[in-house]
Amino acid sequence: ESMQQTIDETERRRAKQLAYNEEHGITPTQIERRREDVLRQTAVIDIHDDGSRSKAYVEPETYDIAADPVVQYMSADQLKRNVELLEQQMRKAAKELDFIEAARLRDEMRALQALLEEKEQPSKKA
Repeated sequence: ESMQQTIDETERRRAKQLAYNEEHGITPTQIERRREDVLRQTAVIDIHDDGSRSKAYVEPETYDIAADPVVQYMSADQLKRNVELLEQQMRKAAKELDFIEAARLRDEMRALQALLEEKEQPSKKA
């Protein structure tokens, strides 16, 4: 029954599209592209004219510094150095147009900054 509903819905949509096309004088045509253009768009790794490569997104093999349990025991100075290092890496990634990595580094940097703020606040005693 659900199969028949799907078929009926597809036919209804097709009829609606055909009526619209006829009403507006549209004749559907196939897009014509060269085989090389299609292959260039779908390649996982492309080698450009300048010899550089572009890759599909691959999960980085690094781990977040902020997730490391040792971070909890770092001094404020060590945290500041790590924040500065992450900011440099983030800017480099953004300059190289690797925005996914830049965003990951930004989030990690913010986590360390939050931890740094906690460490710098005087402890409140209730």
